[in-house]
Amino acid sequence: MLRVTSHAAKSFFSLGFDRHHTKTRRERFLAEMDIVVPWAALSALIEPHYPSGERGRPPIGVERMLRIRFLQ
Repeated sequence: MLRVTSHAAKSFFSLGFDRHHTKTRRERFLAEMDIVVPWAALSALIEPHYPSGERGRPPIGVERMLRIRFLQ
């Protein structure tokens, strides 16, 4: 019986090839957006007015909703 070790189960990037990966425009944009936008402060400001999901469809998380709106 062939046993798979943890080393064999690692992904391509986890083997050290990730250092050669160049960042895409999307990755650079999202990283810059994380630096510029104060997500925690905005979430805390909106949270008291955001629906709690007691009735109907469960709401999307506040931070996720903000990120989607900022991308639009």
